[in-house]
Amino acid sequence: MAYIDYYNILGVSKDASQEDIKKAFKKLARKYHPDLNPNDPDAHRKFQEINEANEVLSDPEKRKKYDEYGENWKHADEFEAQRQQANSQGGGFHTSFWSSSDGEADAGEFSDFFESLFGSRRGSGRRQAYGYRGQDYTAELHLTLQEAAETHKQVLTVNGKNLRITVPAGVANGQTIKLAGQGGAGMNGGPAGDLYITFVIPDDARFKRKGDDLYETVPIDLYTAVLGGEQIVETLNGKVKLKVQPGTQNQTKVRLKGKGFPVYKQEGVFGDLILTYTVTIPTNLSEQQKNLFRQIQSLS
Repeated sequence: MAYIDYYNILGVSKDASQEDIKKAFKKLARKYHPDLNPNDPDAHRKFQEINEANEVLSDPEKRKKYDEYGENWKHADEFEAQRQQANSQGGGFHTSFWSSSDGEADAGEFSDFFESLFGSRRGSGRRQAYGYRGQDYTAELHLTLQEAAETHKQVLTVNGKNLRITVPAGVANGQTIKLAGQGGAGMNGGPAGDLYITFVIPDDARFKRKGDDLYETVPIDLYTAVLGGEQIVETLNGKVKLKVQPGTQNQTKVRLKGKGFPVYKQEGVFGDLILTYTVTIPTNLSEQQKNLFRQIQSLS
């Protein structure tokens, strides 16, 4: 997850007691709970942040690591292991990147773990300060099915920074994309982290999506099913008029080529729209209408 100020999220000070943290979490959780804000993506995001902050700060061990290592608290065990290894080999664990004698760090004092985190640079014949790679961030972007079907611009706020991104048509629910260099800033000349955006697309009231195909249920009256006729059908791109064949049975399926969902990053290519006709039986018939049906039944 992206690094955030957990104390700020819960609205407590860094010396807050466990009871203070518990009270703050309960108060905010009630305010932003998804059941009380079903159509508010900002409240959903806030609730996730509150849960994450509480998970860390309500656990004394995790809170201790967070207070000591900040955004790198999840690597606390690796840091401690490195420190113990250095001490067991008779050398100190150097928090400075320069030795006190000649201004040049000894590469042997750092494990592969530190190399992977910090990397190194050389210049003027000596080793310079290690560059620290920035934190990777994650974010969710909530879209309607209609929004996911169109290439469009979106403004996404991540850790107080507004990013204007282009959402390609055809993205899928749960799909994650990476924006290189849009995460946390690096230190000592290190590269910035990356931003990973996961798309959340809830079920649509009319269409069901499977891959690039869309499925829609279309009710038709009994008379149209028996005699045939025309039916207006909704698609993602507007209404179309279809011809219904006489004698159409209940649950008959009709495929409309190219009327489905756009294929991701394949401009002009679309899936299909599969319609299922459901025949509605008339109710509250008059006695005269019932007699007509009896006549038809007798003729059959």
